[in-house]
Amino acid sequence: MSNKNFGFGTQIRKSPYFDATVRWGATGFSVYNHMYIPRDFGDPEQNFWNLIQTAILCDVAVERQVEITGPDAYKFIQLLTPRDLTKLSVGQCKYVLITNAEGGILNDPVLLRLGNNHFWLSLGDSDILLWAQGVAINSGLNVKISEPDVSPLQLQGPNSGKIMIKLFGDNIKDLKYYWFRELELDGIPLVVSRTGWSSEFGYELFLRDGSKGDELYEKIMSAGKEFGIKPGHTSSIRRIEGAMLSYHADADIHTNPFELGLDRLVNLESNVNFIGKEALKKIKADGIKRLQVGLEIKCEKLIAPNTTFWILRADNKNIGKITSAVYSPRLKKNISLAMVDVAYSKIGTKIDVIIEDRIFECEVIEKPFFDPKKQITSKSI
Repeated sequence: MSNKNFGFGTQIRKSPYFDATVRWGATGFSVYNHMYIPRDFGDPEQNFWNLIQTAILCDVAVERQVEITGPDAYKFIQLLTPRDLTKLSVGQCKYVLITNAEGGILNDPVLLRLGNNHFWLSLGDSDILLWAQGVAINSGLNVKISEPDVSPLQLQGPNSGKIMIKLFGDNIKDLKYYWFRELELDGIPLVVSRTGWSSEFGYELFLRDGSKGDELYEKIMSAGKEFGIKPGHTSSIRRIEGAMLSYHADADIHTNPFELGLDRLVNLESNVNFIGKEALKKIKADGIKRLQVGLEIKCEKLIAPNTTFWILRADNKNIGKITSAVYSPRLKKNISLAMVDVAYSKIGTKIDVIIEDRIFECEVIEKPFFDPKKQITSKSI
């Protein structure tokens, strides 16, 4: 939606980088986690090439943090997620699932451990703050749950390491994938992690003082100028290439971890208790009826990502839906994530998709569609 038509109001929050993104050319916004997020800096294909060839800076302050502290914070965070956290160190991040009593996924955040009993859940689009506060009331655990003044930026792309060295010095080279450090940049308090929602090498800079948002954005853009940095937005093309989930699209409260092939994030074997454990045991024992797959859509170039779920058909019946679809200019084909009946989930299976009353053939193919072993994100500078 263009700037001039967007009804900005006080009921939807602006990020600390809002003015900077407008100054740097943001012309469209959407709403995510009750906040505005810039979604348009021009051609999305050019944004994709900027990401994979040089570097982009994305305002992702909409990734709100749920902060959990108190004497029982560790016990409480383990109650929220089926992932085994016994080996989570201070300074480390983990990708986790938050499940409800039925085993449904409420969110798939990145968890940061800032202290023995100090955690952040870096959220996708959801109201986990309210869920966590509700769970805490009758948990019998001594915890404090709040939303801190923390607003992340994503610096992503092959040149992001060079930009970070310019900003923070050579010591930043030692920061490993899915680890973070508490740092300052000219007096600006930050948590800096080797994470990001792009499937590219990159960093997230969590600003801990919203009043310094404009200053931080400009410092990064200035440092990145010689390395070709561009203002940008999270790339649907690249995240679908990497088969990264978008909550509400590829997963929701009615999706369980096994349907997404995320068995590794569910610990059913130990004595650790978590919400949804009994339900997930039963789901695993019974076997799943649906599975997420990758599909190639064999039609002309998709002009834009899908904005509705596209029905999939085979053998004269509906057998699933496409949840995220886009044209990849690098792979030169239309790729998508889909949820299908397990009987149609094998590589090479042919399925029909209905797009605006037209029928096109799809084929189940391997996902992620690019860099399946995540070599790009986990490499060293």
